[in-house]
Amino acid sequence: MLERNILDDNLTLSAYLLKQRLEGREPRIGLILGSGLNPLASEIEDAVCVPYAEVPHMNTSTAESHVGRFVCGTLGGKCVLAMQGRLHGYEGNNAQEVAYPVWLMERLGVKTLITTNAAGAINEAYQVGDFCIMSDQINFTGRNPIAAPDPANLSDRFFSMMDAFDPELRAIAHDVAAEAGVRVQEGVYLGLLGPSFETPAEIRMFRVWGADTVAMSVVEEVIAARHVGMRVLGISLVSNMACGVEGASPTGVEVLDVARTREIDFAHLVTGVVAQL
Repeated sequence: MLERNILDDNLTLSAYLLKQRLEGREPRIGLILGSGLNPLASEIEDAVCVPYAEVPHMNTSTAESHVGRFVCGTLGGKCVLAMQGRLHGYEGNNAQEVAYPVWLMERLGVKTLITTNAAGAINEAYQVGDFCIMSDQINFTGRNPIAAPDPANLSDRFFSMMDAFDPELRAIAHDVAAEAGVRVQEGVYLGLLGPSFETPAEIRMFRVWGADTVAMSVVEEVIAARHVGMRVLGISLVSNMACGVEGASPTGVEVLDVARTREIDFAHLVTGVVAQL
């Protein structure tokens, strides 16, 4: 007798009920909108909104500026399913709870994930307000959403993280940015648990490791997406210089203030990428 997979059962129920709420919409592109970047959801046309709290087995967002709902509709001529706010480990969510909405998107038919966040710049050549296309990642959360019994039943437990961020999607993002006149960088992203910002000593260590940006999200989502075969594009808004870089001592208010100044360019960039998928 096969052992019951609780995660699979939960995803089946969540997907069934969320699909009913989407009223026939069939998204193939998923968006995760990070700190200060939630306003892009207002650009989604013919939208239906479903709070996380109304989806069985989904946790809800508690972080400032994270609305905590799915928004499904048309962006760039394509049907998208956006997370208007994400789940973080520092809110008390375990790795599987952070990954759950990604697996749920895949269960609904989403094949491509665009995950976004606000990040601190370790690379001193970057400027506050730049966008950074993630070329690779370092998971320094100390956690992995696949490190549990049930996720191994969704797909193979052992899988490659080569090209975790899809090269073709990255090339599209560069082209869209160039056409729109949006300044972008490309570099390695390091994710950790938070919620405290990093110390200057940690930032110096991360630089030696090859990290260009740092923040408190994304890495577990990317692992979960690659686990089930989704293509991934990651885009950070450089909202601050990392602690100790040019004397910086970042704050949460600073992150949101910078995001507000870059809403239009962020919308052009993400919408342009979606239009080409």
